[in-house]
Amino acid sequence: MSIMNETHEKIAAGLEQAFASAGFAEPGVDQLRDATQVSLRTLYKYCPSREDMVLTALEHRHARYLAHLFEGLPADPQAALMEIFERVGEWMRSNAAQGCLFHSAVAAQPHNAALRQLLERHKAEVAGRLGQATGLEDRKDELMLLHEGLTQSWTFMGEGAVERAKALATLLLKRQNESA
Repeated sequence: MSIMNETHEKIAAGLEQAFASAGFAEPGVDQLRDATQVSLRTLYKYCPSREDMVLTALEHRHARYLAHLFEGLPADPQAALMEIFERVGEWMRSNAAQGCLFHSAVAAQPHNAALRQLLERHKAEVAGRLGQATGLEDRKDELMLLHEGLTQSWTFMGEGAVERAKALATLLLKRQNESA
């Protein structure tokens, strides 16, 4: 996504919050306009369709999520991995108690190719960054499974999901170190 100007950022943030709190079927255009705090004309200037509104919201969330997980991590791979899973827990507590917004968007519109591509790109970027941050590039699929397991089980396991993901990640690191 291109760099956003202040108005586009305001719209993206408002749309993200609206869809996160009300889902993708519920909010009407008036609610979305109110959430963005811009006129309907301005909203449609930046997001000419509802699909554009959803994609804009998810692109904004994607950028926020990557920044939340990966900025300022410790240099030590094990410390970075533990910190990442702690940060996923923080994110779930404050932003996603109902689960992954990307999965929810695709579930609401399962045949929407643009949403499916965005979901796949989001997950691939998270997996790649998990591998880079931890020195486990060749284990990024396993790291992604741990990440997805944590986010999907959060709704019924809460903090326990973080602790179990960290325990499994520690085993993965140990196995990697033994084979090196």
